[in-house]
Amino acid sequence: MRIRTMRLAAPAFAGLLAAATACGSSSASDTGGGGRLKVVATTTQVADFARSVGGDKVTVTQILKPNVDPHDYEPSPADVQAIAQADVVVESGVGLEKWLDQTIKSAGFHGTLVDSSKGVAVRRGNGTDEEAAGDPHIWHNPKNAEIMSRDIASAFSAKDAKDKAAFDANLTAYAGKLDQLDAWITQQIETLPAAQRKLVTNHDAFGYYVDRYHLTFVGSIIPSFDTSAELSGKQLNTLVAKIKATGVKAIFSESSLPPKTAEAIGKQAGVQVEAGENSLYGDTLGPAGSAGATYLDMERHNTTTIVTALKG
Repeated sequence: MRIRTMRLAAPAFAGLLAAATACGSSSASDTGGGGRLKVVATTTQVADFARSVGGDKVTVTQILKPNVDPHDYEPSPADVQAIAQADVVVESGVGLEKWLDQTIKSAGFHGTLVDSSKGVAVRRGNGTDEEAAGDPHIWHNPKNAEIMSRDIASAFSAKDAKDKAAFDANLTAYAGKLDQLDAWITQQIETLPAAQRKLVTNHDAFGYYVDRYHLTFVGSIIPSFDTSAELSGKQLNTLVAKIKATGVKAIFSESSLPPKTAEAIGKQAGVQVEAGENSLYGDTLGPAGSAGATYLDMERHNTTTIVTALKG
């Protein structure tokens, strides 16, 4: 199994930093004002959490764009510049952002780095080097999203004590929405007969969701937390046989991954494939106006898609 690790050599990062410096004040992180914290958030999810708890007291620069696979990313000059100018950098953690440490070092960042996975019970990996830190897809449990949001709010308050009351109020309001989401997902999944709560996805991104809502994970097209892993023909055939044997009703493609392999397996196994607008949002939120524009939207969309498809 091959994983592409996104590390650039020191000269390459030096070039990025020089290019970033030449960009002047055009970075999105320069749009803040009025004493607002300049925040850089790595993934679409933690950027959404940062905006939710920061409100109008922060300016958030989001590095990863919607539907961009975080497992296969290389930093740009604008990323280096934004980090160099930030007060706070927020990462998802659990080894997801393999490129971040070197980028921070090259940017000369001296602010606060927030690992939003602190306090989350991390699912174990499969023992390979790329999964040594565990399963990084922690946001697919709303209770973990609440922990991540709390970590972010605490860092904001420590950096900007004068606005602590605002951060606390925003966190309380958002945590209430996450609790409501968790209860709603539970209710929706419970409408499925237990024998039909079986999931097949593009890659192993939904372990926390499966554990939280008591589904059975049958398998994934890419049997890894990382989407850049290679899959053998034997593994594909084994998955098809498993789908047939377990009576799985659907295969779920993901918004940031091409559906071609999922569709081929679905055809071979004789089951429908949820793709296109019915794709799940696994590693990333969707663009503004989409069904996965925010974290809350994403989890509602995913749940509705899963329940509708598995009911058959």
